[in-house]
Amino acid sequence: MTRRELDAAGITDPALRAAYDRCRRLNARHGRTYFLATRLLPPARRPAVHALYGFARWADDIVDDLGGGATREQRAAALTGLEQRLRQALAGRPPAQDPVVRAVADTAARYAVDGAHFTDFLRSMRSDLTVTDYATYGDLRRYMHGSAAVIGLQMLPVLGAADRELAAPRAAALGVAFQLTNFLRDVGEDLDRGRIYLPADLLAAHGVDRPLLLWSRRTGRHDPRITAALRAAEDLTRSVYREAAPGIALLDPVARPCIRTAYVLYQGILDAVAACGYAVLHRRAVVPRRRRAAVAADGLARVAAARARARLTGAMGG
Repeated sequence: MTRRELDAAGITDPALRAAYDRCRRLNARHGRTYFLATRLLPPARRPAVHALYGFARWADDIVDDLGGGATREQRAAALTGLEQRLRQALAGRPPAQDPVVRAVADTAARYAVDGAHFTDFLRSMRSDLTVTDYATYGDLRRYMHGSAAVIGLQMLPVLGAADRELAAPRAAALGVAFQLTNFLRDVGEDLDRGRIYLPADLLAAHGVDRPLLLWSRRTGRHDPRITAALRAAEDLTRSVYREAAPGIALLDPVARPCIRTAYVLYQGILDAVAACGYAVLHRRAVVPRRRRAAVAADGLARVAAARARARLTGAMGG
């Protein structure tokens, strides 16, 4: 399947094909929901999505030090090195030793992705090395511009839209909605890393602070104040999904099933959080496999319908 995607995208250089394959494997391993939705895109567009995801994952892993043992200074230096290699690659000098950077630079060139989006993204990644919480939702939104909104903006040229300027705010909002969903699902794991992404003012409105969250995480005990705060975070996240929803209809018809599927699956994570009683400090909320399969099947049907309409339009000359 990888060969078919690369052939369809016109990627022929062996080293570049290997670079894209590396990104695809990163996506398949770490972004299961995202990867499933990507399967609904036309094959020619999938490698670019894998490259954008792979680069974001690569930077995030540096910050989180998933290998373990690196100091903050070492992680900062690694992030600086990544940024320098990306800058060189975007200027036409891709590093042979970094396949992920090589693939994302090629994608940026093919789809004219604005280099400023990568700058904003890496700025937010760098802030994760020192910032451990956010006082207000406004503060968090400024962080998420770089960590999430620009991901939607990077994706937009790949997905296609008749009016990109009109679609851009919706694409950015969807990136934010996806990240807010992850923040709610991963609140316990993030707390273990010393970070709280849910805004302090939202938590405080329900009598919740870091010590209470740590107590619940450590003891496995529940507290109604935490449940109320997490429910409020869910409501906030769903409001951002509503903000993003009109953007799906603005996309290239053959790309809509992919994004609609991601839209439904990520909201399914919110459903799973609510279904487990907002116990995300104690266990990870997971969308049931049967639900994922049903959404994917609906997406496939929409893909078939979109392609049939495209063939019909082409045959009619319009």
